[in-house]
Amino acid sequence: MPRFEAIAPTQLHALISDLRRRVQFLDADIEEEERKSRVFDPANHSYPMLALTLRERRDNLRTTVATLQKQLETILLPASERAA
Repeated sequence: MPRFEAIAPTQLHALISDLRRRVQFLDADIEEEERKSRVFDPANHSYPMLALTLRERRDNLRTTVATLQKQLETILLPASERAA
């Protein structure tokens, strides 16, 4: 097994873990902003701008996590299944 293939899954696992933790932090920050403003509907004109920005950042991180997870699954597939 080439060195890259041996290291890549471990690095991807660590990165995915870190990004998921960041998503949790963003969720908590969003909840805090909503609680402080007492506005919980993003469609409401009074919804905090910071919460909207945090939501967008969180959604981008979720998309990144999903992409990395697919890459990890591809790397972990046996070579015979990747060729098929």
